[in-house]
Amino acid sequence: MDESAKTEAQNRIYLIAAHPRLRESRVNRRLLDAARGVPGVLAQDLYASYPDYDIDVAGEQARAAAANLLVLLQPIQWYSATPLLKLWFDEVLAYGWAYGAGGRALAGKDVWLVASTGGPEASYHPSSYNRYFFDAFLPPYEQTAALCGMRFLPPMLLHGAHRASEEALAGHVGIFAERLASYPAWPELAELGESPPCDVPVIDRPGAR
Repeated sequence: MDESAKTEAQNRIYLIAAHPRLRESRVNRRLLDAARGVPGVLAQDLYASYPDYDIDVAGEQARAAAANLLVLLQPIQWYSATPLLKLWFDEVLAYGWAYGAGGRALAGKDVWLVASTGGPEASYHPSSYNRYFFDAFLPPYEQTAALCGMRFLPPMLLHGAHRASEEALAGHVGIFAERLASYPAWPELAELGESPPCDVPVIDRPGAR
C-alpha cells in the first residue's frame, strides 16, 4: 500500500450532514460539496437518504464504527440539533452499542461539530436576544460524545450565515476542507484530554424505568 493509500485508510471520516432544506442552504451545501472532494471522507446527507425518517440503523452504525472522526454538519435550529440528526442520535447511539454495558463501539473516536447560526456572534451574549454565549448550548453535544467514550473537538462555527459575505464564506469552506484533509494532524489535538469516563449502571439502562 502506498503512502497516500495508507493515509486515506487511517483517516477515515464519516460526515453526517443534517440540513432539512439543503438546496436553499448558503453554507452547509457548500461545506458538504467540499467534503465530498476530500479523500478519506464518506459524506452522508441524512435528509436525502431518509426522507421518511426511517433510518437504517445497522448501516449507520457500521459507517460510524469504521470511522476515526464523526463530523456533525448542521445549521443550529432552536439552539439544538435538527430533527433528523436528533433522531439519528436516538436510534443509532443505542444502549449496549454506543454506551452502557458493552457499548464501546465508538470509544476513542473524535466528534467534530461544524455548525452555522442565523444570528451573528454578537447575538450570543447576555445583553442580546440569544441571552447566552454560544458555548452554553454545547453541553448536550459534549455529553453525548462523552457518554459514548468519544472526544469532543472544538467546534467550527459560522455565525450570521445569512449575511456572510462571499469572501468570508469561501474562506470558511476552504479552512473546513483543509481541516478534513489534514486530520488527525491538528496541533490542538495533542492538548486535548481523553473523554471523561461515563459508566452507566445497569439499573439505569433504557427499559428499566
